[in-house]
Amino acid sequence: MTTIALLGNPNVGKTTLFNALTGSNQHVGNWPGVTVDKKEGLFNSNKIVDLPGIYALDTFSNEEKVSKKFLESGDVDLILNIVDASNLDRNLYLTMQLKDFKKPIVLLLNMNDIAEKKGIKIDPKKLEKAFNLKVIPITASKKEGLDEVKEFLNKGNFEKYLDKNTYSFKDEAHTYKFIEDKLSDCFNRSGNSSTTLTDKLDKVFLNPWLAYPLFIALMYFVFQFTFSWVGQPISDALDGFLGDTFMPYLSDLLSGTAPWFQSLLVDGIVAGVGGIIVLLPIILALFLCIAILEDSGYMARVAFLMDKFMRKIGLSGKAFLPMITGFGCTVPAIMSARTLESEKDRKLTALLAPFMSCNARLPVYVIFAGLFFPDNASMVVASLYILGILVAFILGLVFKNTLFKKDEEPFIIELPEYKVPEVRSVLAQLWDKSKSFLKKAGTIIFAMSVVIWFLQSFNFTGMVEDITHSFLYNIG
Repeated sequence: MTTIALLGNPNVGKTTLFNALTGSNQHVGNWPGVTVDKKEGLFNSNKIVDLPGIYALDTFSNEEKVSKKFLESGDVDLILNIVDASNLDRNLYLTMQLKDFKKPIVLLLNMNDIAEKKGIKIDPKKLEKAFNLKVIPITASKKEGLDEVKEFLNKGNFEKYLDKNTYSFKDEAHTYKFIEDKLSDCFNRSGNSSTTLTDKLDKVFLNPWLAYPLFIALMYFVFQFTFSWVGQPISDALDGFLGDTFMPYLSDLLSGTAPWFQSLLVDGIVAGVGGIIVLLPIILALFLCIAILEDSGYMARVAFLMDKFMRKIGLSGKAFLPMITGFGCTVPAIMSARTLESEKDRKLTALLAPFMSCNARLPVYVIFAGLFFPDNASMVVASLYILGILVAFILGLVFKNTLFKKDEEPFIIELPEYKVPEVRSVLAQLWDKSKSFLKKAGTIIFAMSVVIWFLQSFNFTGMVEDITHSFLYNIG
C-alpha cells in the first residue's frame, strides 16, 4: 500500500482536503508517546496520513517532532504539501525543508480565490520550474481541482517527481531570500487589490475598544448555547427518558429473569453507561461551537487576544475557552483541552480546568453556605468561585516554573482568512469527538459500572437487597 503524507502550515485547508479524499474511511488515534492526534485515511489503495499543521521542522513542538520522525521513518512514498496561495513565500519555507527528506513532493496550491482577491496571480507552470516539483492548483473549500488530485494519486509512479537537487542554506534568512528570488518570476501582484472581508472584519474584531466586549459576548453565547439553550436541556431530557421511561420499561421486560441478571443490566450497565451518554449532548454542543469558531478563523483571534493574560500561568490564548467552559461542566472542559495544539497546553489546561466551579457544585455551595453562613450566604458562594480561580492561577504559576518549565514553546500564530464554516468539516469533527468520547469513556465506565454494581449488590453470602450489607459498604 502506498503511504502519502499530507503536510502544511496550520489553517491552509489541510483537514478539508483530507476529509474530501478519505471521506468516512479514516481513523483517529495518537502518535506514540504524545497526545498529538494521528489521523489516517484511505483513498483507493493509498494510505493518507494527515500530519499536524506546522510552520517548520525545527522540533520546537511535539507536532514538529512527530512530523519529522514520521518523514524520517522511510515509509513515505509521497508528500502532499498544501500551501496558501495568498501567503506563498512563508508557506514555501516548510517546502524547502521537506526537500531534505528526498521524497517526491506535490505542491497543492490552495486558496487561489483568496489570492486573486488580494491581486495575486500565480503561474503554476513557472512555479513548477522554479522549485522543481509538481504543482496542482486547488480550492479545497469549493472542491475545485480535487478531481485532478485524485487522478494524479490513482496514476501512481511518484518517483519521477523526486527532486534530486541538493539545497543548502546558511540560515533562515538565506532560505527566504532564495524563495523570494524564485517567486519573483512566478506571480504578479496587481496594485488594485480590493480590501478583503478579513480586513474589514478585523477592524471590528481586533479593534482595541470593541475586541474584548465582542469576545465576552461571544463567550456568553457559547456558554448559553452549551449549558442553557441546547446542550443541557437535551441532556436533561435524555436523563429523564433513561430514568423515568427506559429503565422502568427494561425492568418490566426482564421481570421473569434472575434478579441478579435484571439488576446487572438495569442498575449496573444501563445506569452506569447512561450516566456517560447523557453528557454527550453537552459535549457535542460545546464542540460544535469550537468547530465553528475554528473553521471561521475567529479562534486564532481569540488566542491572539487572550495570549498575554494566559501566558502568565503558562498557557496560550486558546486555552481560555476550555478554562471558561469549566464553569459550566468540567467534563467538556477537559475534553475541549484536546483541541489545543501544544501538548503542554493540553496537560496544563486539563489540570487547571477542574478548579473552575461547574454548575453541579453550585447546589452544594448554596446548601453549605446556607447552613453555616446564613447571613452571608451569597458572599460565601461568590468567594468559593473566586477561590477556585485563584487556586488555578497559583497552581498555573507553580506548574509553569516546575513541571512545565522546559516545555515553553515560541508563540507563533497566523491570523487566517475569515470564511464560512464548512458543514462537512464541522460534522466530521463532531463525529470524531463523539466516537472518541464514547469509546474511551464508555469502555472504562462499562467495566467500572459492573465492578461497582457487584460490590454494592453482593457479599460473601450472595446477592443482597440492603446496600449496608454489601462489600461496598464494608469497604467504606
